[in-house]
Amino acid sequence: MSEMYIKKFLKLLSKFLVFFSLVAFVITCSTLLFVSSLSKSMNLTLTENELEVAAKLTFGNVVVLSIIFCIIDTVRRKLTVDRSVKNITNASKKIMEGNFNVRIKPQTKLLTSDNFNSIIDCFNKMAEELGSVETLRTDFIANVSHEMKTPLSIMQNYGTLLQTPNLSEEKRIEYAKGVVEGSRRMADMMTNILKLNRLENQQIYPNLLEFDLGEQICECLLHFENVWENNNIKIITEIENDVIVKADFELLSLVWNNLFSNAFKFTESGGEVIITLTANESYAYVKVKDTGCGMTPEVGAHIFEKFYQGDTSHSVQGNGLGLALVKRIIDIMQGEISVESSVGKGSTFTVKIRRM
Repeated sequence: MSEMYIKKFLKLLSKFLVFFSLVAFVITCSTLLFVSSLSKSMNLTLTENELEVAAKLTFGNVVVLSIIFCIIDTVRRKLTVDRSVKNITNASKKIMEGNFNVRIKPQTKLLTSDNFNSIIDCFNKMAEELGSVETLRTDFIANVSHEMKTPLSIMQNYGTLLQTPNLSEEKRIEYAKGVVEGSRRMADMMTNILKLNRLENQQIYPNLLEFDLGEQICECLLHFENVWENNNIKIITEIENDVIVKADFELLSLVWNNLFSNAFKFTESGGEVIITLTANESYAYVKVKDTGCGMTPEVGAHIFEKFYQGDTSHSVQGNGLGLALVKRIIDIMQGEISVESSVGKGSTFTVKIRRM
């Protein structure tokens, strides 16, 4: 503690000496010029005693003025500089401790420089961004952990059942399929997480090629033939011919696969899935419509967010990453995607893509 006071004293002393030297120089020069000019004008000759008194008086004035200037400067710095620096330093320490809710109030313009308020404004924006990133990171970890628990529990349960003595061949195959399905879900989730991460960090760049969009949509749709046949879902396609686009073939395939998968997933037996493709000179429009359960406007507003699932009961398997991946791909392609939906009537996803 004593060392701190010594340092403060030395700091104040150094300030005083600076002001003392400056004021002494200014006053001494001014006094000498004044006395010299006064003596010449009045033909006066000062005695040694008078000169000594004048020198002492000048020195005293210099000391007093230096102390006054030093006090004024110290107060000024406390109000305009030190207080703002202290507030920024304390807030920075809280940020380092993980408190991203800290904010600094702007200082009164009469007591500080506009430069400090600019720094404070930037600091508050930085704290807000860091808080948002931390919230996303926490939610991401929580959601990944939650989504991994379900397939892990399924695999663990089926693995335990597989160890049952005298297990029939039929049951053994059924339980083994359960383990495979659980591992497939985990693999799909990890794949989507990696793809989404690479897309968000701009580590994937579109490989633009010219191709027939209608043919690509039909090829992707045929991959789900077993799904719509097993679930008795009617397929209706209205696809224009010769719609050529210049885009990334692989990334767009991910879009159609995810949209078709969702459409079949939420459409009950006997329902319909309608795929349409129209185009003008500048854009191609793809609509994927289903007659499934639909969703509320509140759910639709969040449907493209990572890990968001409108079906909170998780009765329908998924990990909430597919539509987030679709949205990111469409953004990279400088396109647009929207959804219209009504509860009990189904949903319609519309994708707008630049043709060239």
